[in-house]
Amino acid sequence: MQIQNPREFFEKVLPEKFDPDKAEGIDIVFQVNISGEEGGDWYVIIKDKQIDINEGVHDDPTVGIEVKDKTWIKLVNGKTTGERAFLAGKLKVKGEVQDALSLKVLGFL
Repeated sequence: MQIQNPREFFEKVLPEKFDPDKAEGIDIVFQVNISGEEGGDWYVIIKDKQIDINEGVHDDPTVGIEVKDKTWIKLVNGKTTGERAFLAGKLKVKGEVQDALSLKVLGFL
């Protein structure tokens, strides 16, 4: 299934894709700021092997990502990687890069 926009990813795909077993020991607040026509702000809290997805901006995220909507769609559809987008300057990470890498394990990027 190809994801058409960021909202679809956060509201429909991510909740189904989340695997609690892969979240063992992860305690993170992940902020995503997506610019562009279909952009928006979402934050995801992963703690105690549970996921809580919210629209908006968190006061104190562990790690944040800034990306354009078209790049985000390529990322979640597997057309590019987080590393490739980061190195091309199309993905900006705020916070610890190691925390951002845990998002790959969880299937975000």
